[in-house]
Amino acid sequence: MTIADVPAGLAAAADASLRWHPGGPFDLSRTLGTLLRGLGDPSIRTAPGGFWMAFTTPSGPATLRLAAVYPPGSSAAHPAVDVQGWGPGAADAVASAPRLLGCDDDWSAFDEPAFHATLPRMVTEARRRHPAVRLPSTGRLVDALVPTILEQKVTVIEARRGYRYLMYRYGTPAPGAGTAAPENLLVAPTPEQWLRIPSWEWHKAGVGPQRSATIMRALRSAAALERLAPLPAVEASAKLQTIPGIGVWTAAEVVQRTHGCPDSISVGDYHLAAYVGAALTGRRTDDAGMLRLLAPWAGHRQRVVRMIGLSGFRKPTFGPRMTIQDHRGH
Repeated sequence: MTIADVPAGLAAAADASLRWHPGGPFDLSRTLGTLLRGLGDPSIRTAPGGFWMAFTTPSGPATLRLAAVYPPGSSAAHPAVDVQGWGPGAADAVASAPRLLGCDDDWSAFDEPAFHATLPRMVTEARRRHPAVRLPSTGRLVDALVPTILEQKVTVIEARRGYRYLMYRYGTPAPGAGTAAPENLLVAPTPEQWLRIPSWEWHKAGVGPQRSATIMRALRSAAALERLAPLPAVEASAKLQTIPGIGVWTAAEVVQRTHGCPDSISVGDYHLAAYVGAALTGRRTDDAGMLRLLAPWAGHRQRVVRMIGLSGFRKPTFGPRMTIQDHRGH
């Protein structure tokens, strides 16, 4: 996308804006793509006009648009990012954009020749082809925690279907009417709004009582949750796990998004251990085996997993799949 592609008057009409220069190669789509909860995620949309997000800030709801642009002298691999915000929280949202885009994500130790030489060829080749990927940091614990809890012990299809249902029922329209924002962009419910959702609506969303109870329990301490954002990822993860119903997998999935944690591994994931084992050794393994395989790269284990994912490797599929259950009509 070039500056000429920006809809006429869009930047001028924003409540807040900035242009961020990554200072090196940058891939907007692959950096922010990990935040999407499926292509139907109502809070994040991609469109020809940019990458759109809607969320609540301490000052209120905001719509954020991010688009790669190419000022004179820049190359296709070295864009800048134009950021515009609308709504009461626009200034807060725009101010958070550099961290969201991975400005604090430092790959220099990972790319050191001595460290690089220890990595599997699959990983080094993926890094060579994707030097512009960064790990994003949203800093928004509640927004990451709720959909992650919905994904506990069910298929991704079930979890995302339930999340969409609840978002369309209880989310609010993104601020900035009259912008080029995609249709049906929504702000997720606030903690208070999540807490007011009645039990039968959780049931209609296909969310069992155990998961809904975990969400309710966590959100009663929503203010404390958000105070975890400035803490180191390891400390934030440990504090999350003091909430009953939140374990290692949930905490890791959260801090990967909120803190851009380069080392958190989703232990307990239905597919991950077998995938990593097959990629690195040609054989499936369990969580303990995965952690042994990744141990030489402690501090960068999530980077290694991310590069395996970007390598294009696909694990052979054998055996039964997890069955999708639908109890909404019961």
